[in-house]
Amino acid sequence: MKFPILLPNIFNHPFTYESDIKLDIGDYVEVPFGKSKMTGIVWNEFEKKSNKNFKVKKIIKKLNLPKLNKNFIQFLNSFSDYNLIPKGMSLKLLLLSSNAIEKADLKKLEEFKKLQNPLNFELNDEQHKSLKEMNKLNDRFRVHVLQGTTGSGKTIVYFYALKEILSNNNQGLILLPEIGLTNQFEKKFYEFFGFKPAIWHSGISKKKKETIWNGIATGKIKVVIGARSSMFLPFKNLKMIVIDEEHDQSFKQDEGVIYHARDMAILRASFENIPVNLVTAVPSVETFENIKKQKYSVSKLKKRYKDASLPKYEIINLNNTKLEKQSWLSNEIINRVNEHLDKKDQILFFLNRRGFSPNVICKKCFKKFECPYCSINLVYHKSSNNLLCHYCGHKTSLNRDCNEGGKCDCFFSGPGVERIYEEVKKKFPKRSIEIFSSDTMNKKSSKEKLEKIIDNKVEILIGTQLISKGFHFPSLNCIVVVDIDFSTQGHDLRGAEKNLQLYHQLSGRAGRTGNPATVYFQTYNKNIKMVSDLTNENPEIFLDKEIQIRKTNNLPPFQRFISLILSGNDQTKLEKESFKLKESLQNKISGKILGPVNAPIYKIQGKFRIRYLIRGSKTIKLQNSLSEIISKYKFPAGIKLSVDVDPITFN
Repeated sequence: MKFPILLPNIFNHPFTYESDIKLDIGDYVEVPFGKSKMTGIVWNEFEKKSNKNFKVKKIIKKLNLPKLNKNFIQFLNSFSDYNLIPKGMSLKLLLLSSNAIEKADLKKLEEFKKLQNPLNFELNDEQHKSLKEMNKLNDRFRVHVLQGTTGSGKTIVYFYALKEILSNNNQGLILLPEIGLTNQFEKKFYEFFGFKPAIWHSGISKKKKETIWNGIATGKIKVVIGARSSMFLPFKNLKMIVIDEEHDQSFKQDEGVIYHARDMAILRASFENIPVNLVTAVPSVETFENIKKQKYSVSKLKKRYKDASLPKYEIINLNNTKLEKQSWLSNEIINRVNEHLDKKDQILFFLNRRGFSPNVICKKCFKKFECPYCSINLVYHKSSNNLLCHYCGHKTSLNRDCNEGGKCDCFFSGPGVERIYEEVKKKFPKRSIEIFSSDTMNKKSSKEKLEKIIDNKVEILIGTQLISKGFHFPSLNCIVVVDIDFSTQGHDLRGAEKNLQLYHQLSGRAGRTGNPATVYFQTYNKNIKMVSDLTNENPEIFLDKEIQIRKTNNLPPFQRFISLILSGNDQTKLEKESFKLKESLQNKISGKILGPVNAPIYKIQGKFRIRYLIRGSKTIKLQNSLSEIISKYKFPAGIKLSVDVDPITFN
């Protein structure tokens, strides 16, 4: 008998194999492919007729695993069609090798069993009301938004909702934007449920992944806390998905297989017919619009837990003060910080720039230090004494021959967190100070450092955007935004939305235990209304304005954008091909083509990049018409096409 087998490769169709074994749709099998063996899935459709006559090979064996449910197969088909991704590449997000599947150490599943008696957490009236709303229609697909001010106890509410789901021996998935730094979250989970969740992200070892994958497929693991990729795990009885910080842009996978985990989790839930809970302090514009259209239900937590007050805001107008040379902190700020330190408050200086300086220039030849492989400046990291490209990872030293003779004499323009650290160290020499960024917190020592911060053994933090992502620091009552003007510059379509979410999340780190807290904004911008808009207690006022702007200009979520990027080594060849591709697309797709133009970052990893932006109606018609042409288009050797449906960045 012949069977369609989908394999984890670049093809958009299954291959035909034969077997005497009885097989059903969703069964895992091992098959020969070329000179090797591959794990595949018995799919729900045969490959379309091809001119090529392939020899039909025999299936080697069926794997001893619960079959993949048909709903998940339908989801993967739909996921591929929506994101213009070959079905085989979508399957690759799910599968491990047959060897890994069969030889996983299942004894290690013991650590996920119930280990202790959980603690009781009391809900206030507002939380009870939200929980009641969340538990409505929990036996079918629906999207509910739990919107609550930072520190209002959103996590405990959805823990209770998940607890009800788990009581029937079902499974749940919690998606987090920054999974590598979730020690606090894991601890809270363990205290509440009395058992360990499985943690899934790129940093998990291969052996651990094999154990977890099997535990999920067999239903022995009940809860997964994961990054984007956990959405593709083969749950046996998945009955609820929670997406915490749903607005966070980290849910967008922008390399390789490009997709938005939040949107695709909702898509998966619709096929599985299960509820999805979106959790946020400030909804994304897309989510806000769906609430307004009543596509999504919503419950709100307006008060902080135990009635802790929100921080107040103060503007420090830098036009009224003169900063010292190569200084970024005003005397007024220094005085305010000293007052907070006297009260034993923890301090955060916030600047969303990694490293020491984003611009390094030679004083003699005036040449900037730029990445040889990407069209961006190299960032100087003083801690490692090297220049680093934040796109391709290229490293080099400051030691460079100057066109004017001798070696370059470097001048550092603009600050990063390391530079602010040096200034803070000079101003507060007796205080314990730490940098909180992806460079310092993705290391083995990060757990210990986090515990020190929580215990208030670190008095002053210098942090990037990472610090805004759901951390709880009990003593943090003073936040200094070093340069709000920097984050409000640029022409990003989503810039206003991003800043609204960032500063609400950031300010939410302060005053969480009830003590008075203040967020200070240093600015040269005389239009302080911009700051008051961003920090308004009711973010919906800002979102309403943003929705109107988007609607007037036919921008997402009212129209669909699809970004196409052509990349290649040969500049001339690439430019020629870009016009040829546009000609092939013109008048044949149900959307308007903008471009081709050079991408804002024209070169990344040695590849030149040319961008198109296609805009059209929010239907699958746009993807279908585009797919029809792209699938048949023959790209020359050395030229690659990257497709991003619903892009959130335009680099």
